[in-house]
Amino acid sequence: MKKQITDSVYYVGVDDKTIDLFESQYVVPKGVSYNSYVIRDEKTAVLDTVDPRAGEAWLANLEEVLEGQAPDYLVVSHLEPDHAGNIGRLAEKYPRMKLVGNAKTFAMLPQFFEMDLTDRCVTVKEGDTLSLGAHTLTFVMAPMVHWPEVMVAYESKERILFSADGFGKFGALDADEDWTDEARRYYINIVGKYGAQVQALLKKAAGLDIAIICPLHGPVLKENLGYYLEKYQIWSSYEPEEPGIVVAYASIHGNTARAAGELAGMLEAKTDVPVKVYDLARADMPAVVAEAFRYDRLALLAASYDGGVFPCMEDFLHHLRAKTYRNRKVALVENGTWAPSAARTMRGILEEMKNLTICEPVVTIRSTMKEADREAMAELVRALVSE
Repeated sequence: MKKQITDSVYYVGVDDKTIDLFESQYVVPKGVSYNSYVIRDEKTAVLDTVDPRAGEAWLANLEEVLEGQAPDYLVVSHLEPDHAGNIGRLAEKYPRMKLVGNAKTFAMLPQFFEMDLTDRCVTVKEGDTLSLGAHTLTFVMAPMVHWPEVMVAYESKERILFSADGFGKFGALDADEDWTDEARRYYINIVGKYGAQVQALLKKAAGLDIAIICPLHGPVLKENLGYYLEKYQIWSSYEPEEPGIVVAYASIHGNTARAAGELAGMLEAKTDVPVKVYDLARADMPAVVAEAFRYDRLALLAASYDGGVFPCMEDFLHHLRAKTYRNRKVALVENGTWAPSAARTMRGILEEMKNLTICEPVVTIRSTMKEADREAMAELVRALVSE
């Protein structure tokens, strides 16, 4: 059954509910969609392909929309295999079809496909247009959002922004879930490092009259577009979305976990903001990273280990640093039996990030939490909840 976005624009993407790890690292319990679109006009354009694992279903959707007509163009907005995995197959099936991309697209394409591109490339740059008849695509370069060859396309008649990986989310299209949480987890972990580049793209998009956003993952967005644009503005500027405290802990034998529970209770007694507690040894790491970006404060509790910090905490901090975590207040609690070292290691990694305020005191627990530790913890709570 054809899925029409407008009279002339069709969705031909595929839901993948068999995948367990997206990019071999992000759990996707509700799957993921690989989105692809077709514009039917005097000329027909296909906008992106899908992951090789969904190739058969995608071709069936595409052929239903094409109704026996060969496409004139394939627009390649992003060469990552989950979107470009069927370029070679489509190019072979339709030998007269032109490929539309930018100079970086065609420099990288031979790394993925051994194919003859002679007389098949339409190379576009910033502001170039492609007329399909009544519909015209204008191309906007989006380097490092989140690969160097990425570009988006704006169709002026229907006022559609084909936004590549921008505004995407995890989850199949029929997933019964709110957009925001899975879009945040997707953005922070996949695109989050490139906030400056996203900001540059948002400035370009601000000059366009956009009625519909068609991303390469997740639902087509038609209503309340200001909400989605505002979220991207916040995320790409590394500002907190809302007040709240993430308590993330790394515990070996349970003593640090109990301290984290006590700290969370003390925080909840002193503030009305959400307090979220995560066991880094067991929680979905990308989800905790996204939550750390969501809120304005972070409490880290960790056991000392091998003269440093327990590995899952170190892993968490490296994830934050890689995604350019900043503009937050952070509290530290370490645990150690003979030579506490966790706080020193955590502070060292945090000091590589920008605009973080480390609360004082840094609390040191010796093996198990005692009454004197609670007094120090209460002081730390006051520092964390103060304006």
